[in-house]
Amino acid sequence: MDNFCCFSSQLSGGRSSYGSGKGRSHQGHTKYGFTLVKGKANHPMEDYHVAKFVQYHGRELGLFAIYDGHLGDKVPAYLQKNLFHNILKEEEFWTDPGRSISKAYERTDQAILSHSPDLGRGGSTAVTAILMNGRNLWVANVGDSRAVLSKRGQAIQMSVDHEPNTERNSIENKGGFVSNMPEIKVKVLHSYLEYETENKKLSEFLSYTFCYVVKVINPCPLIISGDVARVNGQLAVSRAFGDKNLKSHLRSDPDITSADVDGDTDLLIIASDGVWKVMANQEAVDIAKKIKDPQKAAKQIVVESLNRESKDDISCIVVRFTG
Repeated sequence: MDNFCCFSSQLSGGRSSYGSGKGRSHQGHTKYGFTLVKGKANHPMEDYHVAKFVQYHGRELGLFAIYDGHLGDKVPAYLQKNLFHNILKEEEFWTDPGRSISKAYERTDQAILSHSPDLGRGGSTAVTAILMNGRNLWVANVGDSRAVLSKRGQAIQMSVDHEPNTERNSIENKGGFVSNMPEIKVKVLHSYLEYETENKKLSEFLSYTFCYVVKVINPCPLIISGDVARVNGQLAVSRAFGDKNLKSHLRSDPDITSADVDGDTDLLIIASDGVWKVMANQEAVDIAKKIKDPQKAAKQIVVESLNRESKDDISCIVVRFTG
Protein backbone atom coordinates (compact mmCIF):
# COMPACT_ATOMS: atom_id res chain seq x y z
CA MET A 1 0.00 0.00 0.00
CA ASP A 2 1.38 3.42 -0.92
CA ASN A 3 2.03 6.00 1.76
CA PHE A 4 -0.93 8.36 1.92
CA CYS A 5 -1.57 10.75 4.75
CA CYS A 6 -5.30 10.50 5.14
CA PHE A 7 -7.31 8.80 7.87
CA SER A 8 -10.96 8.20 8.63
CA SER A 9 -12.40 11.03 10.67
CA GLN A 10 -15.21 13.49 11.11
CA LEU A 11 -16.01 16.47 8.90
CA SER A 12 -12.70 18.18 9.55
CA GLY A 13 -10.81 15.52 7.57
CA GLY A 14 -7.61 13.64 8.38
CA ARG A 15 -4.68 14.31 10.64
CA SER A 16 -1.57 16.37 10.19
CA SER A 17 1.65 14.50 9.54
CA TYR A 18 4.99 14.18 11.24
CA GLY A 19 8.08 12.36 10.11
CA SER A 20 8.83 10.90 6.69
CA GLY A 21 7.56 8.37 4.20
CA LYS A 22 8.07 7.17 0.65
CA GLY A 23 6.53 5.17 -2.17
CA ARG A 24 6.72 4.50 -5.90
CA SER A 25 4.55 4.09 -8.96
CA HIS A 26 3.20 0.73 -10.02
CA GLN A 27 4.22 1.53 -13.58
CA GLY A 28 7.59 2.98 -14.50
CA HIS A 29 10.32 4.19 -12.20
CA THR A 30 8.82 7.26 -10.51
CA LYS A 31 9.51 7.44 -6.77
CA TYR A 32 8.50 9.92 -4.11
CA GLY A 33 9.43 10.79 -0.55
CA PHE A 34 8.22 13.32 2.00
CA THR A 35 9.23 14.88 5.30
CA LEU A 36 7.14 17.09 7.58
CA VAL A 37 8.29 18.93 10.71
CA LYS A 38 6.29 21.07 13.11
CA GLY A 39 7.45 24.66 13.44
CA LYS A 40 8.20 26.64 16.58
CA ALA A 41 4.87 28.44 16.85
CA ASN A 42 2.78 27.63 19.90
CA HIS A 43 -0.03 25.85 18.08
CA PRO A 44 -0.58 22.34 16.67
CA MET A 45 0.91 21.29 13.33
CA GLU A 46 -1.13 22.92 10.53
CA ASP A 47 0.53 21.35 7.47
CA TYR A 48 -1.18 18.38 5.83
CA HIS A 49 -0.06 16.40 2.80
CA VAL A 50 -1.07 13.81 0.23
CA ALA A 51 1.40 11.51 -1.57
CA LYS A 52 0.26 8.37 -3.36
CA PHE A 53 -0.23 6.56 -6.66
CA VAL A 54 -3.68 5.20 -7.50
CA GLN A 55 -5.30 3.26 -10.31
CA TYR A 56 -8.29 5.23 -11.57
CA HIS A 57 -10.41 4.13 -14.52
CA GLY A 58 -7.63 1.82 -15.64
CA ARG A 59 -4.94 4.51 -15.58
CA GLU A 60 -2.31 5.39 -13.03
CA LEU A 61 -2.40 8.76 -11.30
CA GLY A 62 0.18 10.25 -8.96
CA LEU A 63 -1.47 12.55 -6.43
CA PHE A 64 0.71 14.95 -4.44
CA ALA A 65 -0.28 17.95 -2.35
CA ILE A 66 0.59 20.18 0.56
CA TYR A 67 -2.03 22.15 2.46
CA ASP A 68 -0.67 24.83 4.81
CA GLY A 69 -3.34 25.92 7.26
CA HIS A 70 -3.70 29.06 9.34
CA LEU A 71 -5.88 29.84 12.38
CA GLY A 72 -6.31 26.13 12.98
CA ASP A 73 -5.96 22.83 11.17
CA LYS A 74 -9.55 22.01 10.23
CA VAL A 75 -9.49 23.48 6.72
CA PRO A 76 -6.25 21.79 5.58
CA ALA A 77 -7.54 18.53 7.08
CA TYR A 78 -10.72 18.91 5.05
CA LEU A 79 -8.71 19.56 1.90
CA GLN A 80 -6.56 16.51 2.51
CA LYS A 81 -9.65 14.35 2.58
CA ASN A 82 -11.74 15.98 -0.15
CA LEU A 83 -9.90 18.08 -2.75
CA PHE A 84 -8.46 15.30 -4.93
CA HIS A 85 -11.72 13.37 -4.64
CA ASN A 86 -13.59 16.42 -5.95
CA ILE A 87 -11.13 16.87 -8.83
CA LEU A 88 -11.32 13.26 -9.98
CA LYS A 89 -15.12 13.08 -9.93
CA GLU A 90 -15.39 15.95 -12.43
CA GLU A 91 -16.87 14.58 -15.68
CA GLU A 92 -14.31 16.35 -17.85
CA PHE A 93 -11.25 15.29 -15.86
CA TRP A 94 -9.70 13.09 -18.58
CA THR A 95 -10.55 15.40 -21.49
CA ASP A 96 -9.95 18.77 -19.81
CA PRO A 97 -7.93 18.39 -16.59
CA GLY A 98 -7.29 22.12 -16.19
CA ARG A 99 -10.95 23.07 -16.26
CA SER A 100 -11.81 20.20 -13.93
CA ILE A 101 -9.17 21.26 -11.41
CA SER A 102 -10.39 24.86 -11.48
CA LYS A 103 -14.04 23.85 -10.97
CA ALA A 104 -13.15 21.46 -8.16
CA TYR A 105 -11.10 24.11 -6.32
CA GLU A 106 -14.04 26.53 -6.45
CA ARG A 107 -16.61 23.92 -5.41
CA THR A 108 -14.42 22.72 -2.56
CA ASP A 109 -14.06 26.25 -1.25
CA GLN A 110 -17.83 26.70 -1.37
CA ALA A 111 -18.25 23.48 0.59
CA ILE A 112 -15.78 24.71 3.20
CA LEU A 113 -17.62 28.00 3.57
CA SER A 114 -20.96 26.23 3.88
CA HIS A 115 -19.49 24.13 6.70
CA SER A 116 -17.89 27.11 8.44
CA PRO A 117 -19.54 26.45 11.85
CA ASP A 118 -17.78 23.08 11.90
CA LEU A 119 -14.52 24.09 10.21
CA GLY A 120 -14.03 27.38 12.03
CA ARG A 121 -12.78 30.73 10.77
CA GLY A 122 -9.40 29.52 9.53
CA GLY A 123 -8.15 28.74 6.06
CA SER A 124 -5.43 27.07 4.07
CA THR A 125 -3.17 27.37 1.08
CA ALA A 126 -2.96 24.47 -1.37
CA VAL A 127 -0.57 23.21 -3.99
CA THR A 128 -1.60 20.06 -5.86
CA ALA A 129 0.16 18.03 -8.52
CA ILE A 130 -1.40 15.27 -10.60
CA LEU A 131 0.85 12.97 -12.65
CA MET A 132 -1.14 11.25 -15.38
CA ASN A 133 0.27 7.96 -16.66
CA GLY A 134 3.75 9.14 -15.74
CA ARG A 135 3.78 11.53 -18.69
CA ASN A 136 1.63 14.59 -18.03
CA LEU A 137 1.91 16.80 -14.95
CA TRP A 138 -0.80 19.21 -13.84
CA VAL A 139 -0.03 21.66 -11.02
CA ALA A 140 -2.47 24.03 -9.34
CA ASN A 141 -2.20 26.30 -6.32
CA VAL A 142 -3.73 28.99 -4.17
CA GLY A 143 -1.54 30.82 -1.67
CA ASP A 144 2.22 30.57 -1.22
CA SER A 145 2.94 26.86 -1.06
CA ARG A 146 5.01 26.13 -4.14
CA ALA A 147 5.83 23.49 -6.76
CA VAL A 148 9.18 23.53 -8.56
CA LEU A 149 10.08 21.26 -11.47
CA SER A 150 13.66 20.38 -12.44
CA LYS A 151 14.62 19.81 -16.07
CA ARG A 152 18.27 18.99 -16.65
CA GLY A 153 18.95 20.40 -13.21
CA GLN A 154 17.32 23.77 -13.91
CA ALA A 155 14.54 24.93 -11.58
CA ILE A 156 11.20 25.84 -13.17
CA GLN A 157 8.53 27.24 -10.86
CA MET A 158 5.20 25.62 -11.69
CA SER A 159 3.04 27.53 -9.20
CA VAL A 160 2.37 31.21 -8.50
CA ASP A 161 2.94 32.83 -5.10
CA HIS A 162 -0.29 34.67 -4.31
CA GLU A 163 0.87 37.58 -2.20
CA PRO A 164 -1.18 40.64 -1.21
CA ASN A 165 1.17 43.16 -2.81
CA THR A 166 1.09 41.41 -6.18
CA GLU A 167 -2.71 41.18 -6.18
CA ARG A 168 -3.40 44.51 -4.50
CA ASN A 169 -5.69 45.74 -7.32
CA SER A 170 -7.96 42.72 -7.05
CA ILE A 171 -8.21 43.10 -3.26
CA GLU A 172 -8.91 46.82 -3.41
CA ASN A 173 -11.45 46.42 -6.22
CA LYS A 174 -13.38 44.13 -3.87
CA GLY A 175 -13.34 46.74 -1.10
CA GLY A 176 -10.41 45.37 0.87
CA PHE A 177 -7.00 46.84 1.59
CA VAL A 178 -3.40 45.75 1.92
CA SER A 179 -1.30 46.92 4.86
CA ASN A 180 2.10 46.00 6.19
CA MET A 181 2.21 44.63 9.72
CA PRO A 182 5.31 43.61 11.65
CA GLU A 183 6.28 40.17 12.84
CA ILE A 184 6.40 40.11 16.63
CA LYS A 185 8.52 37.89 18.85
CA VAL A 186 7.68 37.60 22.53
CA LYS A 187 10.42 36.36 24.87
CA VAL A 188 8.92 34.09 27.51
CA LEU A 189 11.11 32.12 29.89
CA HIS A 190 14.10 32.34 27.55
CA SER A 191 12.27 30.88 24.52
CA TYR A 192 10.93 32.75 21.55
CA LEU A 193 7.37 32.25 20.41
CA GLU A 194 6.46 33.72 17.03
CA TYR A 195 3.04 35.07 16.33
CA GLU A 196 1.64 36.59 13.19
CA THR A 197 -0.57 39.64 13.53
CA GLU A 198 -4.21 38.81 12.95
CA ASN A 199 -5.82 42.10 14.06
CA LYS A 200 -5.97 45.38 12.23
CA LYS A 201 -4.50 47.33 15.14
CA LEU A 202 -1.17 46.52 16.70
CA SER A 203 -2.52 47.31 20.16
CA GLU A 204 -5.34 44.82 19.70
CA PHE A 205 -2.83 42.20 18.60
CA LEU A 206 -0.57 42.77 21.60
CA SER A 207 -3.52 42.42 23.94
CA TYR A 208 -4.56 39.20 22.17
CA THR A 209 -1.00 37.87 22.28
CA PHE A 210 -0.55 38.30 26.01
CA CYS A 211 -3.91 36.66 26.64
CA TYR A 212 -2.87 33.77 24.44
CA VAL A 213 0.52 33.28 26.07
CA VAL A 214 -1.34 33.29 29.41
CA LYS A 215 -0.19 34.67 32.76
CA VAL A 216 3.20 36.17 31.95
CA ILE A 217 4.51 36.96 35.44
CA ASN A 218 7.43 39.24 34.54
CA PRO A 219 7.55 41.92 31.86
CA CYS A 220 8.80 40.44 28.59
CA PRO A 221 10.72 42.27 25.85
CA LEU A 222 9.13 42.53 22.43
CA ILE A 223 11.19 42.27 19.27
CA ILE A 224 9.37 43.84 16.31
CA SER A 225 10.95 43.19 12.93
CA GLY A 226 10.12 43.21 9.25
CA ASP A 227 7.02 44.20 7.35
CA VAL A 228 4.59 41.59 6.05
CA ALA A 229 1.91 42.63 3.56
CA ARG A 230 -1.49 41.39 4.69
CA VAL A 231 -5.04 41.47 3.37
CA ASN A 232 -6.98 43.81 5.66
CA GLY A 233 -3.98 43.72 7.99
CA GLN A 234 -4.61 40.04 8.73
CA LEU A 235 -3.73 37.41 6.10
CA ALA A 236 -0.35 37.16 4.37
CA VAL A 237 -1.71 35.50 1.21
CA SER A 238 -4.19 36.87 -1.31
CA ARG A 239 -5.80 33.54 -2.23
CA ALA A 240 -6.84 30.78 0.13
CA PHE A 241 -9.48 28.21 0.93
CA GLY A 242 -11.81 29.14 3.77
CA ASP A 243 -11.20 32.39 5.70
CA LYS A 244 -14.90 33.20 5.69
CA ASN A 245 -14.44 36.56 7.42
CA LEU A 246 -12.12 37.72 4.64
CA LYS A 247 -13.62 35.85 1.70
CA SER A 248 -15.27 38.88 0.12
CA HIS A 249 -11.77 40.29 -0.42
CA LEU A 250 -9.95 37.04 -1.23
CA ARG A 251 -9.83 34.72 -4.21
CA SER A 252 -9.81 30.93 -4.21
CA ASP A 253 -9.42 30.29 -7.94
CA PRO A 254 -6.13 28.49 -8.67
CA ASP A 255 -3.34 29.19 -11.07
CA ILE A 256 -2.87 26.05 -13.17
CA THR A 257 0.10 24.93 -15.25
CA SER A 258 0.99 21.72 -17.05
CA ALA A 259 4.17 20.10 -18.32
CA ASP A 260 5.20 16.99 -20.20
CA VAL A 261 7.43 14.64 -18.25
CA ASP A 262 10.18 13.52 -20.60
CA GLY A 263 13.74 12.24 -20.40
CA ASP A 264 14.98 15.69 -19.39
CA THR A 265 12.63 15.92 -16.40
CA ASP A 266 14.50 15.11 -13.21
CA LEU A 267 12.20 15.76 -10.28
CA LEU A 268 9.41 17.78 -8.72
CA ILE A 269 9.60 19.53 -5.34
CA ILE A 270 6.41 20.54 -3.52
CA ALA A 271 6.86 22.43 -0.28
CA SER A 272 5.18 24.82 2.12
CA ASP A 273 6.50 28.33 2.65
CA GLY A 274 8.52 27.07 5.59
CA VAL A 275 11.01 26.08 2.88
CA TRP A 276 10.56 28.91 0.40
CA LYS A 277 10.94 31.71 2.97
CA VAL A 278 14.58 30.69 3.40
CA MET A 279 15.53 28.90 0.18
CA ALA A 280 15.54 29.75 -3.53
CA ASN A 281 14.06 27.36 -6.08
CA GLN A 282 17.43 26.49 -7.59
CA GLU A 283 18.95 25.85 -4.17
CA ALA A 284 16.25 23.30 -3.40
CA VAL A 285 16.73 21.61 -6.77
CA ASP A 286 20.50 21.48 -6.28
CA ILE A 287 20.03 19.73 -2.93
CA ALA A 288 17.51 17.21 -4.24
CA LYS A 289 19.38 16.50 -7.46
CA LYS A 290 22.40 15.17 -5.54
CA ILE A 291 20.36 12.61 -3.57
CA LYS A 292 18.80 9.70 -5.46
CA ASP A 293 16.49 8.64 -2.63
CA PRO A 294 13.58 11.16 -2.73
CA GLN A 295 12.76 10.63 0.93
CA LYS A 296 16.31 11.52 1.92
CA ALA A 297 16.22 14.45 -0.50
CA ALA A 298 13.04 15.83 1.09
CA LYS A 299 14.54 15.38 4.54
CA GLN A 300 17.71 17.24 3.53
CA ILE A 301 15.70 20.18 2.19
CA VAL A 302 13.84 20.34 5.52
CA VAL A 303 17.10 20.08 7.51
CA GLU A 304 18.64 22.90 5.47
CA SER A 305 15.53 25.04 6.05
CA LEU A 306 15.87 24.49 9.79
CA ASN A 307 19.56 25.35 9.62
CA ARG A 308 18.54 28.63 8.01
CA GLU A 309 16.24 29.26 11.00
CA SER A 310 12.88 28.69 9.36
CA LYS A 311 10.36 28.92 12.20
CA ASP A 312 7.22 27.82 10.34
CA ASP A 313 5.83 24.32 9.88
CA ILE A 314 7.93 22.74 7.13
CA SER A 315 6.60 20.19 4.64
CA CYS A 316 8.38 18.87 1.57
CA ILE A 317 7.59 16.23 -1.06
CA VAL A 318 10.16 15.19 -3.68
CA VAL A 319 9.04 13.21 -6.73
CA ARG A 320 11.93 11.73 -8.73
CA PHE A 321 11.18 10.79 -12.33
CA THR A 322 14.61 9.51 -13.36
CA GLY A 323 17.54 7.74 -11.71
